[in-house]
Amino acid sequence: MADWTAFLYAILGTVLISFFGMGFGLGILGVDRKLAAHMQARIGPPLRQPFIDFRKLLLKENIVPENAIPWLFNAAPVFALASSITILLYLPIGGLPPVLGNYGDIILVMYLLTVPALAMVAGGFASGSPYATVGAQREMITMIAYEFPLATVLIALAWRLSVLGVANPFSLSALTATPVWAMAGPLGAVGAVLLLIVLILVTPGELSRVPFDTPEAETELAGGLIVEYSGRNLAMFYLAQGVKTVAMTSVIVALFFPWGLSGLIPGSPVTGFVADLIFYVIKVLAVVFISVSVIRVVMARFRINQVVTLYWVFIGGLGILGLLLLVLDSLGGV
Repeated sequence: MADWTAFLYAILGTVLISFFGMGFGLGILGVDRKLAAHMQARIGPPLRQPFIDFRKLLLKENIVPENAIPWLFNAAPVFALASSITILLYLPIGGLPPVLGNYGDIILVMYLLTVPALAMVAGGFASGSPYATVGAQREMITMIAYEFPLATVLIALAWRLSVLGVANPFSLSALTATPVWAMAGPLGAVGAVLLLIVLILVTPGELSRVPFDTPEAETELAGGLIVEYSGRNLAMFYLAQGVKTVAMTSVIVALFFPWGLSGLIPGSPVTGFVADLIFYVIKVLAVVFISVSVIRVVMARFRINQVVTLYWVFIGGLGILGLLLLVLDSLGGV
C-alpha cells in the first residue's frame, strides 16, 4: 500500500508540477518583458503575451528543412521541454518537498540543467543550416564556460555542510535545511554573497539571455540554433525556455533563500501552503528581475571569446574567492 501511495503521489505531483512549471514559466517571460520595457521607458507587451505567442505558434505550420535529419530535428524540442520539467521534480516548490527528492541531489540537478541546451545543440546540428551549426558550436562553448563557476558554487556550499558533519552534503534537503547564512560567520557571509553573485551571473548564460545570447544572436546568426524552427517545434522550445527559467531561479532560491512563511502565519496547513507558495513566487520573480531583466537591459551582447574569458577568469575567480572565504571562516570557527 505504501508503494502504491508513493507511486500515485509521484504521478500526481509530476502532473501538477508540469502544469505549474509551464504556466509559471510563460508568466515569468511576460513579467520579464514587461519589466525590461519599463526600464527602457517603453510600455511593452501585455503580461499575457507569451501565452498568446505560444498559442499562435501551435497553430502555425511545422516546417522541417529539406536538409534536416527529421527525427532528430523534431525530437530536440520534446527533449528540451521534458528535461526542463524533470528538473522541477527535484526542486522544492512553494514549501512542498520535491517529487523525486529521494532519487537525486544537486549534482544531478546541475547536469539536468545542461540537457535542454544539449537538445538545442542537437536540433541546431540536425537542421542542416550553417547559421544553426555556428549557433550550436557557440552553445557548446558557452556551456563549457559557465559549468566551471556553477560547479564552484555547489562544491563550496556542499563543502561547508561536510565540515558541519552533514552525512550527504550534496542533498538538496540538507542544503535547504541548513542555509549558508546560518552556518557562516562574517567572513563566510561575505563568501556566500560572492557565491550568490556568481550564481546570478551564471543564470543568463544558462538561459542564453543577453548578454550571453551568442548562440542565437539575431543580428549575427539570424536566430542561430533555432533559425530553422517554426510552428509546434518552436512553441516547445519557447515553452522549455520558460520552464528552465523557473528551474534555474528555483535553484538559487533553494540554495540561498529557502525560508517560508508557514511557520509565522497561524491557521490551517492550507493557509500555510498558500503563504509559502506566494512567497516562493515572489522570491523567484525577484531573482528573475535581478539575474535576467536588469542584466539584459543594462548590457549588450558579449562576443563568444569574451563569454569564455568572463566565465573562466573573472566569474570563476569570484567563485573561488567565495570558496576560500568559506574555508577561512570555517578554520576560524574551529
